[in-house]
Amino acid sequence: MKKAMTVLALILVSISAVVAGQPVEKEGAGNAKNAKDHFVIDEHTAIVMTDPQNDFLSEKGKGWGLFGENITKNGTVEHLRQIFDIASQKDMLVFISPHYYYHHDHEWSFEGPVEKMMHENGMFERKGQLTGEGFEGSGADWLDIYKPYINNGKNVIVTAPHKLFGPENNDLILQLRKRGINKVVICGMSGNLCAESHLRELQERGFEAAVVFDATASAKIGEMNADDAAKINFSLLAEKVYTTDEFVKEMQGK
Repeated sequence: MKKAMTVLALILVSISAVVAGQPVEKEGAGNAKNAKDHFVIDEHTAIVMTDPQNDFLSEKGKGWGLFGENITKNGTVEHLRQIFDIASQKDMLVFISPHYYYHHDHEWSFEGPVEKMMHENGMFERKGQLTGEGFEGSGADWLDIYKPYINNGKNVIVTAPHKLFGPENNDLILQLRKRGINKVVICGMSGNLCAESHLRELQERGFEAAVVFDATASAKIGEMNADDAAKINFSLLAEKVYTTDEFVKEMQGK
């Protein structure tokens, strides 16, 4: 019981430090943080990027009013570009799990508050599954600065869309398994919803998973800052939480 209480105390200290933006000291084998120092990027590691799309990341996007403050604070747009760039340099696979909605998705009988908001705002709208009509420059499209990386025909795989938050109903996990991937580095939008849901599901399915926190961002609604929730949960769940600078430096050493 005493050992369990000690571990719990260490975890709570770690959470408090993360929320406060302070580094967590490593003070021996009993520190729960030490278990997160063993994530090693190798040939079986890929990047999983959620929703690098205009409706989240463009100042003209339909979600900017909720997400723009934390996107700007975290430097998310530029950090995602840096991740694309280092992945291209190092031939590291990037799996994009996008968000698309079609006409039939608006016929659902029930929906949660965020689903309702996205549907009412027309976020991530596509004309149809079998057409690219109206896609270019739409809210569902990629930011222009990412297109040279996504369209290079080299190392980027775009999966089927996820509809709510996690990858349970798209082909991301199939695509990862078919390429021999068993470790993922997660980034993209939004932090405590899609990115966190992908983290949870991939871990449940047996993947080792890390997160690049400042290459994500979450909503800020009044006094509620969902980035705080993301920081806490990433700290508790992910095997490692990188900054973009840390991730890029580690990749440069490969």
